[in-house]
Amino acid sequence: MAGVMQKFLIASMFMWILPIAILYGFNNDLLPGSTTLSPHSLTLLSGFLAVVSVNVVIVFYICLALKEPVDKHKPDPSFVAEAKDSVKKLTSGVTSTDPALKKQE
Repeated sequence: MAGVMQKFLIASMFMWILPIAILYGFNNDLLPGSTTLSPHSLTLLSGFLAVVSVNVVIVFYICLALKEPVDKHKPDPSFVAEAKDSVKKLTSGVTSTDPALKKQE
């Protein structure tokens, strides 16, 4: 579980840092060629690249999640048993004593 949280936190940090760094770089003429652009073009290009950078980070995070082994995470057996019991009660028409289910009805 710690590895998953670590990947999530790193991806979240990059989703904040990259767009801000791109915008800062363009607005302070740190990137080559940005001094020759008009202010309107500079704003459009920097905004577009900031949005693209966030999407690249999201795609990278999704790829990491898809590469994660499926058998690595096992559900809690008591939770699975309780969920199966709950589904059986709902499909058989038996009313439950659970107050949360009574609220839904």
